[in-house]
Amino acid sequence: MSNHLTITGYSTALFSTWYFVSEFGILFDCGDGVSAGLLQKARKVNHVFISHADRDHVAGLLQFNQLNARAGLKIYYPKDCGSFPAMAEFSARFDPHVSGTQWIPLEAGQEVRLRHDLIVRTIANRHVPAEPGLVKSLSYAVDAVSRRLKSEFSGRSGEEIAAVHQQLGDSAITDEARSTALIYSGDTPIERDGRYDEAEILIHEATFLTEAEIDPENPKRNKHSSLDQVMKMVAGSQIKTLVLGHFSSRYSRDQIDEAIAREMKQHGISIAVRRILPGQTARDLLRKST
Repeated sequence: MSNHLTITGYSTALFSTWYFVSEFGILFDCGDGVSAGLLQKARKVNHVFISHADRDHVAGLLQFNQLNARAGLKIYYPKDCGSFPAMAEFSARFDPHVSGTQWIPLEAGQEVRLRHDLIVRTIANRHVPAEPGLVKSLSYAVDAVSRRLKSEFSGRSGEEIAAVHQQLGDSAITDEARSTALIYSGDTPIERDGRYDEAEILIHEATFLTEAEIDPENPKRNKHSSLDQVMKMVAGSQIKTLVLGHFSSRYSRDQIDEAIAREMKQHGISIAVRRILPGQTARDLLRKST
């Protein structure tokens, strides 16, 4: 599935982040400029998953909703972020035509079935500090779902299988099988618990180029990841494609590309690596080389 995904995105630390996965009808985060960046393609968005309430991830949400609100449009957000109910209320007062939009709070460890073959899972991350039990920042995993014939039916005839299916339904003859097509990290410190290891595509932030630039004394800066950390983490995983974004605008194209090449060589990484440069919108980014 992931080989055929069309991903458009913009991600520059402090300013704006959003990623649109066309085949899924999913928009991850909704930073400033998303409506202008997608134009008519914004109408293909059916589900908006917001990772957290920082302005660079939500500043485009009111305009996006006003332009695209309709029955069936759903905006999902971490359940304990009070910003989103406030935005929903303001939107409804500002423009009654947006009343069809559904604003849906999510907890960590929750599943949202978008289609019979597509499920989004929520994963807690540490970007926004919160009291135990509160959820203010989430990562999202998209699982592709299929059904496989149960082993006990492998030697039976088609007529036998069809008869059981007609009488008892799909669940009697097949098991659900999942594969993680994509994970969107959102803003987050690095995690080494294996949560990303089986993703075909990982979209991960890399605000800084080196871990040395993350100041442990500055709690705001310490809630992000660095490129060298991400590459070291990916080196021991089964990830097939890595998408890097959220780079600080302090870095030039050459600095970013040289750092990626250096880390790939150091860790023996041979998978496809794509990046979104600061200030640039990437279109169909899986089909472009770094």
